[in-house]
Amino acid sequence: MNICFIGGGNMASALIGGLLGRGFPASQIGVVEISADNRVRLQRDYAVHVHESLEQGVAGSQIIVFAVKPQQLGAVARQLAPQLSGQLLISIAAGILATDLARWSNSQSVVRAMPNTPALIHSGMTGVYALPAVSAAQREQAQSILAAVGETLWLEDEAMMDGVTAISGSGPAYVFYFIEALQQAAQQLGFNAEDARRLSLATFLGASKLAASGSEEVSVLRERVTSKNGTTERALMSLAASHVSEHIVQAAQAAATRSREMGDELGKA
Repeated sequence: MNICFIGGGNMASALIGGLLGRGFPASQIGVVEISADNRVRLQRDYAVHVHESLEQGVAGSQIIVFAVKPQQLGAVARQLAPQLSGQLLISIAAGILATDLARWSNSQSVVRAMPNTPALIHSGMTGVYALPAVSAAQREQAQSILAAVGETLWLEDEAMMDGVTAISGSGPAYVFYFIEALQQAAQQLGFNAEDARRLSLATFLGASKLAASGSEEVSVLRERVTSKNGTTERALMSLAASHVSEHIVQAAQAAATRSREMGDELGKA
C-alpha cells in the first residue's frame, strides 16, 4: 500500500519513522509539505518521496494521512475531494469530527485518530474511531500505521474521542506539569537543577514502569508505599487537603469540554 502524508511535522515524522522501523518501504511513502526546509529534512532523514503539490503527492496512494492543523483540514479536504475514489483517509487533526471530514472530502472511508506526543519516541497512545463504511481491511491498515508509534484504543462511539483527548492527548502536559513541580520542590530542598531533574524524572519513570509491569491497581501500589505515620502519608495528606485529585479530574473534564467545543467550531467550516 502506498501512503501519502499531508503535512510533514512532528507527528507525521513520528509515524513515518515508526513505519520505517517496522520494515515498511520508504519508496511507498510520500509526503506533501509546503515548507522547502521540511521537504529537505524529510528526504534526508527518511528517504521518502516529498512533494510540494497536493495533487502530485496523493496520486497513486491508497491511504492518505491528514497531518495538518485542524484549522487547515477543511480547505485541504475540499481541495482533495475531486481526486478521491475510495482511498482510506486517516485524520490526526485534533477536534475535527470524522463526519465533518467525510462531508468535506465526499468520502465515507474515514478514520479519526488522536495520538499524543510520546509517539515521537514510539511510546504513544492513540484513540481511534472509524466511520461505519470503513472496511475491516482498512481498519487493519489504519491499525498497522498507528500502532507503529505505540498503543491504540479503538472506540465504537466517536463522542468518546473527547475523553481520549482529555486523558491521553492532553495527558502528557499534566505529567510534565507534575514533574516540573517535583523538580521545583527538589531545588527548594537544596538540590541543584541537574540533580533535581534526575531525581524527578527517574522517580516518575520508575513508578510508571512499576505500575505498567503488573495487573495490580495503582491504588494498591500507592498504599504499599504509604507507611502509617510516615513521610509519604504526610505528603499525601497535604495533597488531599488541597483537593489535588479533584482538581486533576476537573482539569481533564475541562479539556474534554474544550475538545467538544473545537469540534463544533471547526466543523462549521
